[in-house]
Amino acid sequence: MSPTRRSGIILHMITLFGIPNCDTVKRARAWLTDEGVAYRFHDFKKDGVPEPLLDQWVAELGWDALVNRRGTTWRRLDDAARAAVVDAASAKAALLANPSLVKRPVVAWEGKDDGITVGFDAGQWQRKIGNQGLQGTQT
Repeated sequence: MSPTRRSGIILHMITLFGIPNCDTVKRARAWLTDEGVAYRFHDFKKDGVPEPLLDQWVAELGWDALVNRRGTTWRRLDDAARAAVVDAASAKAALLANPSLVKRPVVAWEGKDDGITVGFDAGQWQRKIGNQGLQGTQT
């Protein structure tokens, strides 16, 4: 993904992955908008979980960080399905089959400190946008 250029300002883009009706995703999107940070939203419900990116996320964060065990989707799985999520391969299969199992939001940050984060932490995000110039830099 390349930076966005508006009126002589380069805005580095991030991608926020989630589900639009998730309260945490709503708060995260509102925060980005309030901070003037350009972002692209990837809706897991409409667009699914991108398998190549899921592989990257599992490699970078570990599979356990991505499985949302607090949500209703996890609780609605039968005992056998929950018990089967024991490693990266089984977690990946469950996340691809049930996009709502992915802990949200997942954010792909673009800039000098590229990386992936899971969940919304305003302090962490403020440091990210400050470190990466995501609010725009004059050209």
